[in-house]
Amino acid sequence: MASALSSRRIVGLLLLLCVVFIWVGSSFLVSNLFGEQDFNHPFFITYLNTGTFSFYLVGAYFSRRHSHDRIGQRKRSASEESLSSQTSEEGSPLVSDGQPAQHSHAPPLLQAKLTVRETVQLGVSFCMLWFAANITQNASLAYTTVANSSILCATSGLFTLAIGAVAGVERFNAMRLGAVLVSIMGVYSIMHYGADPAGVQAMPLAWFGDLLALSSAFLYGCYTTLLKLKIGDESRLDSSLFFGSVGLANIVLLWPGFFLLHWLGIETFALPGSASLWLMILVNALIGTFLSDYLWLMAVLMTSPLVVTLGLSLTIPLSMAGDILWKGVAVGLPYYVGAVMILAAFIAANL
Repeated sequence: MASALSSRRIVGLLLLLCVVFIWVGSSFLVSNLFGEQDFNHPFFITYLNTGTFSFYLVGAYFSRRHSHDRIGQRKRSASEESLSSQTSEEGSPLVSDGQPAQHSHAPPLLQAKLTVRETVQLGVSFCMLWFAANITQNASLAYTTVANSSILCATSGLFTLAIGAVAGVERFNAMRLGAVLVSIMGVYSIMHYGADPAGVQAMPLAWFGDLLALSSAFLYGCYTTLLKLKIGDESRLDSSLFFGSVGLANIVLLWPGFFLLHWLGIETFALPGSASLWLMILVNALIGTFLSDYLWLMAVLMTSPLVVTLGLSLTIPLSMAGDILWKGVAVGLPYYVGAVMILAAFIAANL
């Protein structure tokens, strides 16, 4: 049993590593969309990305159809075997009088697979929290600096640990608390001291942007804990139905946001103006969201929300490493110190 749990955790960590690299690549692509391509429409991109989850409903349909066919085949086989047994026993009862039929014990409640209704309800709840967390994070960048937003979003580890401990899905101890604090300090070291701050201008509504980033961190802690609490083990979840529900809820419930943001002048509605721009957006949607979020969920269920949260902080030093290699960004010693602190915090959370 211990060996099986260890193998499952290793698989979860490998999936998390894949997510980290995908998200780093996605961040460079989105940065290019907002910058060089001048397509600064975060709501449109978030809506489209989340909407791609609805394609999972196709897989859910064929999976359930195949499952029903197999159940029907087993029932026919069982019926034929029962008829054959009755004939061979010359009409003798299969269960003797006064003796109840033997049934296998039902699996514990916690191990029961989520029903269709439960899965859809969880998908809708997750969609609202996930979209809110992403929008507040993107919106924070309009009012505060990237450094402040990244540092405050990194506090999601603290929220995840606190909310998870209250919900009973995380162990709260000094080492884990220390790991979260070290991770936040590492992010702070990288974002505040690690890069050249030249060209950064004061922003009059920075406090509002900081509040949005902090709200995003809190919402992240809420939805990761919600998933672990409601699902527990990945075997209980029809992942195709879950993600399909998330995508459908996004399409049906959130489209008024286009009109509201356009009317308020926050984000003018516009479609990509070229085939290359569409290609970049769709690649980001299908790989950066459609695939990576599936891997992310499996990593959460196979490890823990806190481990995944601290692991995702690795995207910050990796993203800056990309800037160093491809953009020639100059960094100081605090960058390397911060990167080591983030890595050490992730390792400590796994002990």
